[in-house]
Amino acid sequence: MVNAPRVSRRRFLLTSAAVGGGLAIGINPLRGSARAPTADDGSPELAAWVVIRPDDTVVIRIARTEMGQGSLTGLAQLVAEELECDWNKVAWEYPTPGTNVARGGIWGEMQTGGSESIWMSHEYLRKAGAAARMMLVQAAADAWKVPASECAIDRGVISHNASGRKTSYGKVAESAARLDVPKDVPLKDPKDWKIIGKPVKRLDTADKLTGKQIYGTDVRLPGMVNATIKACPVFGGKVKNIESAAAERMPGVKKIVRVGDSAVAVVADTWWHAKSALDAVHIEWDAIDNAKVSSASIDSMLTEALGASKTFVEVKTGDSKASIAGAAKRIEAVYDYPFQTHACMEPMNATALYTRDRCEVWCPTQDPEKALAAVAEAATLPASKCDVQRLSPGGGFGRRLSMEHVTQAVLIAKEMPGTPVKLLWSREEDIAHARYHPVTKAKLTGGLAANGGLTGLEIRLSAPSIAADFEPKWLDNGKDPMTFLGYYVPGKNNALQYTIANLTIDHAMRNTHVPPGPWRGVNINQNVLFLECFMDELAHAAGQDALAFRRKLMTDHPKALAVLEAVAKKGGWNDKAPAGRYRGLAHVHRDGSYVAALAEISVKDGNKVKVHRMIVAIDCGVAVNPAQIERQIAGSVVFGLSALFLQECTVKEGAIEQDNFDSYDSMRIAQMPKVESIIMPSGERWAGVGETICVAAPAVLNAYFAATGKRIRSFPVKNHGIQLV
Repeated sequence: MVNAPRVSRRRFLLTSAAVGGGLAIGINPLRGSARAPTADDGSPELAAWVVIRPDDTVVIRIARTEMGQGSLTGLAQLVAEELECDWNKVAWEYPTPGTNVARGGIWGEMQTGGSESIWMSHEYLRKAGAAARMMLVQAAADAWKVPASECAIDRGVISHNASGRKTSYGKVAESAARLDVPKDVPLKDPKDWKIIGKPVKRLDTADKLTGKQIYGTDVRLPGMVNATIKACPVFGGKVKNIESAAAERMPGVKKIVRVGDSAVAVVADTWWHAKSALDAVHIEWDAIDNAKVSSASIDSMLTEALGASKTFVEVKTGDSKASIAGAAKRIEAVYDYPFQTHACMEPMNATALYTRDRCEVWCPTQDPEKALAAVAEAATLPASKCDVQRLSPGGGFGRRLSMEHVTQAVLIAKEMPGTPVKLLWSREEDIAHARYHPVTKAKLTGGLAANGGLTGLEIRLSAPSIAADFEPKWLDNGKDPMTFLGYYVPGKNNALQYTIANLTIDHAMRNTHVPPGPWRGVNINQNVLFLECFMDELAHAAGQDALAFRRKLMTDHPKALAVLEAVAKKGGWNDKAPAGRYRGLAHVHRDGSYVAALAEISVKDGNKVKVHRMIVAIDCGVAVNPAQIERQIAGSVVFGLSALFLQECTVKEGAIEQDNFDSYDSMRIAQMPKVESIIMPSGERWAGVGETICVAAPAVLNAYFAATGKRIRSFPVKNHGIQLV
């Protein structure tokens, strides 16, 4: 039996290994600069962000993970803008977390999540590009014995007009590498940008189209064997006994391993042989009391908590209780949101090679530092003797922030030292053993004055805490701030964009044995759905137009109102809709971006919904790559509508019932609406765009009410017989 050590939550501040080439330059104003000795081929390096090769290729190292969202290209644009290089000669690569243990942590945060890649990295990446440019120009000026101020740059070519001399970055890279990294690194005025703000082509498209892109499932190493695993179907359960004699005699089987106290793995020459043998292993599970848990029992627990007296309070202004009690009209609604999983196209996987003095893992991950921590602890080796080769994931959405598969791969590989072991979960294992978007109930209560004005609002959330299980250090005196995404006080990211004098928002935390985790957008998805649908309910009860009702509450939030007005204008909100068409609105403040949506739908036979148009406006401050923003918006619509119409995970006898795409479905291409994007960069800040997903669902639900007069308050809507056509 292999005993699984507890994976530490600690973070590593890690940097990269050297890359072959003439010049490597990096600068992080938060940590200063770091000089590396030489690259692998003996060429001198400066830090870690930019490599200039002799053929003028510019290699930009990407610390964040590309998951299809396009941040890889956007991050490279930040560097290339200040570097003044030829975009057609830009290449990229991932640094590894292990090799920077000895290099001072120059990359800082390597995790990818919360739409942070661009807006948390823009300053030091631009300074890295600017520093590289200054050093390259200085090297050319020194060779020509002229002032650097007399030199000009055009797409990687340095020229001295007075003497007519020219050279390229690749030719001066060696000399530039000997210079000190400048301490004063001014950045361009945005009006002079040539690459930032432009829809340049993606750097990773060609490799994905040709099949050159390597994913975790593509890893092939000499002598590699394959493994698959089965964990106790009931979370928290353990392996009680196994009968494996028949499986051990099956073709290709190398080893049957108990992994920790809750899983069994089979190692074989091929994955299918491993999977077939695992199916032949008889496993007796000890599910303990968790086998008594069901969706119904969880629902009862959350329903009870809606009336709890002890809660975590996030917002309390004025006296909401008194204002609602004294209102001319009282409106109350309860909404239910289910567990949901990520259902990435590529199941969880990791390939591990373990020896007594080193352990290396190849895997797709959103958090290389956390993966390295998992490898080191499972291998019981210091981090300096471990490394993680990061591969692009076939889907992430927050799922690959977890590392249980990495730990499992290392533990299995420890049973076969010197042999690479590729662990690939089955689809069934992937869906039934995820970290799930938390099930949530919400009770919203509002008071309306005689003139239809909102006098007070209360929002009670009843739900598990993601942080309590996934990352306890995020808790604030027991409160999980992530639970309130979209409801924060103004001035913060993810803030409420309504001014309400009497407002209370609190959370009755009720944790289940089902592990929660970040799911694209995290808790803002259901929070915005609850609020924006209830705002429509309030407007209807007040006898007011939904936009006009919101507008009165948004005078102090001009940016949020601007995107809402933009979709209303483009969608013809004030105009008569075409026959049989109905419209709905929603908006949100997420990761510094202001986002709004207008959905236009038709409904046939009361239950067949066709979404014809989805108009989405976004003010993300600086639009680094408008084409990528449009793609992100379209992808968010797919994710949001799939979740709304089709997706839920239910619990029976302590286990998740869904186990493949036949029971956990996604929308089809034919069901996709026309998506019209309005990009409104105000230019005054940097913000995220990857989690605009949350506006699609409430906009459609509000349009559905306009069409049918029916409010849907529990999801997915397939449970009400409603179809997306």
